Amino acid sequence: MGAKQSKGQEPGGASPQHSWKRTPTKERGDILASLMLKSGDRLNRAGTPPPPYQRRIGMIQEMMMMAKQGKQDEATEMLKTLRQDLGMESTSLDDVLYRYASFRNLVDPITHDLIISLARYVHCPKTEGDSLGAMEKVCRQLTYHLSPHSQWRRQGLLKRKPQACLKAVLSAPLSSGALDLSGIPLTTRDMERLSAHLQRHASIVVSLELGFTELTDEAFLQLLPTLAALPHLETLALNGNRLTRAILKELTDALKDPSSFPSVTWIDLGNNVDIFSLPQPFLVSLRKRCPKQGNLPTILEFGESQRRHGEEYWKTV
Repeated sequence: MGAKQSKGQEPGGASPQHSWKRTPTKERGDILASLMLKSGDRLNRAGTPPPPYQRRIGMIQEMMMMAKQGKQDEATEMLKTLRQDLGMESTSLDDVLYRYASFRNLVDPITHDLIISLARYVHCPKTEGDSLGAMEKVCRQLTYHLSPHSQWRRQGLLKRKPQACLKAVLSAPLSSGALDLSGIPLTTRDMERLSAHLQRHASIVVSLELGFTELTDEAFLQLLPTLAALPHLETLALNGNRLTRAILKELTDALKDPSSFPSVTWIDLGNNVDIFSLPQPFLVSLRKRCPKQGNLPTILEFGESQRRHGEEYWKTV
C-alpha cells in the first residue's frame, strides 16, 4: 500500500538515509566530470599524478558523501569506477559477488572483501536507519586499509624533508632486523644508498617495509638484485606505491631461483597501479620456501591482524 511512495518524497518526509534519490543523467555526468577536473588540477600543480591510493581514498569519500545525500546513481557509478581502478572490472553485483569469489591469486583479498560489502549496501540499500552507518563503517575500514599509517608518520618524522627522513632512519640501529621506510618518498637516486645500507646489514635484515614510498618500476628493479640477495629477508612490503604489473615477470623469475629470496615468505604488492592478481608461478615459488605452512602466504593471512587493528582504531574515532 505504501510502496508507491518511493517515487517521490514530500516535504518533511524520510531523510536521505532511508531512501535514494534519482539524479538526472546530465547532472550525474557533470559531477563525475568535476571530479576528473579536480584530479587534473592536482596533476598540473604537482607535475605528476597523485599515487593510486590517494585517488582511491578520494573516490571512497565522494561515494560516502553521495550516499549521505541519497544519490544512488552517483554512488553506484563511483563504486563502479573504484572497482575498475582496483582491477575488479565487472559492473554487475552478481559478478562482484560470485565471479571473483576465489581469493587465491588476489593481491589484496581484504580490499576485495570490503568492496563486496560496499556493493551490497550501494546496490541493495535497506530502509533501516542504521544502514548508512554500517556503510560508513565499511568506508572507514577501506580507507584505513588503503592509507599509509606508518610508525614514522605517528612519530612526526615525516614532517622533515624526505632526504632528512631517509638519513634519520638509516642512521638508527637495526638490532631488531626490521627496516621500516614506509611513508618516506624514495627516488631512483635513493636506491644506491638504500642498497648499500641493506648490503651492510644483510646478515640481520628480516623485514623490509617500503609501502607508500612512491616507489616506481625503475627504482624497484634497480633495488631488486640487492633484495634477492638478502639471506634472511622474510617479509617485503611494497604496497601503496606506483608499481605496475610489468615488474611481476622480473620478480617471478627471481623467485623461481632458489638462491634468490631464500627465506622470503610474504610479499605485499597491494594498492599499486595495476597489480591486482599474482601469477601462479609467483605463489608456487613462495610455497616452496615455506612448505610447512598449510596455506599460501598471501596478504589475507598477514593482513587479518591489521584489519582487526583498523576496526578497533575506528571504534575509538
